[in-house]
Amino acid sequence: MTFFVADRLKDKVFVVTGAASGIGRACAVRYAAEGGRVVLADIADDAGEAAAAAIREAGGDAVYVSADMADDAAIAGLAASTLDRFGRIDVWHNNAYWSVFKPIDEQTLEEFEKTIAVSLKSYWLGAKLSVTHMKKRGGKGLILNTASVHSFHGEKAFSAYQVAKGGVLSLTRSLAVDHGPDIRAVAIAPGLIATPANDALAPDLLKDILARIPAGRAAAPEEVAGLAAYLASDEADYISGTAVIIDGAYLGIG
Repeated sequence: MTFFVADRLKDKVFVVTGAASGIGRACAVRYAAEGGRVVLADIADDAGEAAAAAIREAGGDAVYVSADMADDAAIAGLAASTLDRFGRIDVWHNNAYWSVFKPIDEQTLEEFEKTIAVSLKSYWLGAKLSVTHMKKRGGKGLILNTASVHSFHGEKAFSAYQVAKGGVLSLTRSLAVDHGPDIRAVAIAPGLIATPANDALAPDLLKDILARIPAGRAAAPEEVAGLAAYLASDEADYISGTAVIIDGAYLGIG
């Protein structure tokens, strides 16, 4: 059962990238359910439009913007569209990702570069644009970054993804140090989540990872969304520059 805190995020404006499905969609739904106004961004236009429509049908305030996180101009356009519609950005949630899962000797340079572009550089640029706005308006703000247990832990055939997610964690720390106290930066480090992306992993790899999770299961995206909503709230005002792990004790076994 999901417990919402009514109006905990009232009138805060959220940008969520990679919001058409999985963690991003669940977070967008949760932010809106707790009173936030949400801009969902993705390249899966049909699913993204449907997600925004579902939020509006439930009484929330949401709009979908088609934006490729590998395209710097599209990210700048996303920020501009948000400011045009809502006049402010309170939380920029970097969540989009792209990667392939191969050992480094089987991976192409193009695959590595796209992984970094979507899963790290877009986070840097989204943070830069939103921090610039937050400082100009003189208000508080949050950069929330979806990192991973792979920011901390090695896994076979995850090299490009782990480079990106390690960078996300370092970026989070840097943002918090540079821009506190008014702007916080926090990373969420999920373990195995039941999303379409993880469902597409090789069955043997998925089975192996599941076998090493003491909780005995993958988490639902809504469980990550509950954590994200708390971190975006004023209750979490002293949490910054760190990663909050949600992994069913996966990292606890080394």
